[in-house]
Amino acid sequence: MTAAAPLSRPFAFDTEFVDGGGVRPGATFTPTRRAYLPAEVEAMVARARVEAREQALSEAAGLQAMALSTIGQAISSGMPGLAEAALNHRRQSAELALAAARVIAGAALARFPTGPLQSGLEALAGELDASPRLLVRAAGLDDAGRQMVAAACTDAGFTGAVSFHDLAGPVAAFTLEWSDGRAEFDPGATADRLSEALHSALAAEQGHAEHLPDGSRN
Repeated sequence: MTAAAPLSRPFAFDTEFVDGGGVRPGATFTPTRRAYLPAEVEAMVARARVEAREQALSEAAGLQAMALSTIGQAISSGMPGLAEAALNHRRQSAELALAAARVIAGAALARFPTGPLQSGLEALAGELDASPRLLVRAAGLDDAGRQMVAAACTDAGFTGAVSFHDLAGPVAAFTLEWSDGRAEFDPGATADRLSEALHSALAAEQGHAEHLPDGSRN
């Protein structure tokens, strides 16, 4: 009786050499695949497309985030300058308006110097009617102007005595004194108060309590 020959099997390398001459237990050898079915190729192409799209979207999102961060930093750094430029524009516009108002008011007061005094007498008619005497101090008031003021007192209902004294001051400035009161008007001081109020409003709008520097004042 003859024994059956053993089945043959491929030779396998059980020992694997590593860098430096070392030896480690052998691993299962997986040969490189060199042929793929059409369906496998299409699946790999589709997977590669998805991975490439995801990578491109990720890179685009990163670039977008960087761009938004740069824009935000630019806006943050530029806002103080823009706010200061807007404030300067408002300040300059206000100064121009005040300068124009001074010119117009000066021309009007030079042409009608007794206008503010007559308006003041009309406004004070209720307080002057019981006073026996009224002292009028006015700057540059001639005889014609005094007659106009006297007529204005009469029109306001004042029946007492009116006396005039010269006042050292700008044109149209005046002071009224009667038994229990006093009123005065100074065009320059009035213009300064308007300018101060305007600058205080601009400072308050900007969030400051102090007055803004006024480079146009002398």
